Amino acid sequence: MTFTLTGYSTTQDNPWRELSFVPTNESANLKLTGEQHQLVEGFGGCFNELGYMALAHLNEEQRHEVFHSLFHPEGEHKFNICRLPIGASDYAEQWYSHNEVDGDVAMEHFSIERDFKYLIPYIKEALSYNPNLQFFASPWSPPTWMKSPKAYNYGTLRWEKDILEAYALYFVKFVQSYRDAGITIHQVHVQNEVIADQKFPSCMWTGEQLREFIADYLGPAFDKHGLDTEIWLGTINAPDPWEELIKKKTNDFDEYAGLVLSDPKAYSYIKGVGYQWAGKNAIQRTSASYPELRYIQTENECGDGNNSWNYAKYVYNLYQHYFSNGVNAYIYWNMVLEPKGRSTWGWEQNSMITIDPDNKEVTRNPEYYVMKHFAHHIVPGARRVGLSGAWSGKSVAFRNPDNSLVIVINNPFQDRRDLYLTLEEGQTLHIELEADSFNSMIIQPK
Repeated sequence: MTFTLTGYSTTQDNPWRELSFVPTNESANLKLTGEQHQLVEGFGGCFNELGYMALAHLNEEQRHEVFHSLFHPEGEHKFNICRLPIGASDYAEQWYSHNEVDGDVAMEHFSIERDFKYLIPYIKEALSYNPNLQFFASPWSPPTWMKSPKAYNYGTLRWEKDILEAYALYFVKFVQSYRDAGITIHQVHVQNEVIADQKFPSCMWTGEQLREFIADYLGPAFDKHGLDTEIWLGTINAPDPWEELIKKKTNDFDEYAGLVLSDPKAYSYIKGVGYQWAGKNAIQRTSASYPELRYIQTENECGDGNNSWNYAKYVYNLYQHYFSNGVNAYIYWNMVLEPKGRSTWGWEQNSMITIDPDNKEVTRNPEYYVMKHFAHHIVPGARRVGLSGAWSGKSVAFRNPDNSLVIVINNPFQDRRDLYLTLEEGQTLHIELEADSFNSMIIQPK
């Protein structure tokens, strides 16, 4: 077999440098096993108001470069599946929902008018670079009058039949309204972070509530209104209901995924599961139990606004962990923010790109390159393939539809290391990995 080899390495001071390969007879420390795993659906990020406000500081040429790098099919990341909030996320300019008319269970006053200020222009601009972008959406909080206490932050959904029916209709109206605005919502996830009781928009759910709402309200409402938008069990942000565990009420992760998915009626409506944050500790169990479902890492962990190299190393491990445990897509959080990435509620978070409002400078942060090492060469329809050997815990491999092989690997050590990679055909290659580096290798059959 003959093939061409290309590769790229990123260190803290030298991003995206070309790698070299040399045939060798050395014993392998990384081998392709031939095992076939999950399909890859793609990569993306989340559209938030503060991101669009940061982009407003750029001139036309700079803005084009940012959007092209993120979304264009020939850009650096080629994003094809992205997230958006239903109402305010914690990175909205201000908190809002799509219906704050108290008691309007018929949703007569439902409106996405607010989204035409930031979110819809942001999404439409991205669509101009990739018309095939797919979108999934989740609320951070229901309308305040549906909650107890009556507030965007903290609290729970009022568990009353008319409220539950109205909230299911709220999702229907959202999908329909975005469709009317020219944007297709391909998936809805019931709640952002089901156990987050936070000072920003949030709402606590139990597994029993998720099961009942999907089975008896949301699923039937989508059927009634003829929606083909998928319903996902997400976004789950814990392996166990840890707050309840502390209170000694339960000790089983099935409080969420297993509890909901084991109910035949709820299961019949669910197309996949979205995990984020501490959900990384449960995904292996869920994907093993339900391999027929699809999985998304729905929110890259957000850091502290310093966009440090060390945090990028942690984030690389998230990609490796989630893909090794069955996700079909990986979604970054804020793609673009101003320096320090300060939210309206006071938390500073990382972003792929930082835009300085004073000097209009665009900075590509370390996590920009972590994403690029995955998204630039791994295309929708790729299949993860098996690896073995001493480097397998630091790497992940994919076979693209054109039969090209992509291997992404991290050298976390403070010295150069020798990688001896044996391909499925038995050939072994020597690649020198720079100290403290991210690397991607592309092997293209001729």
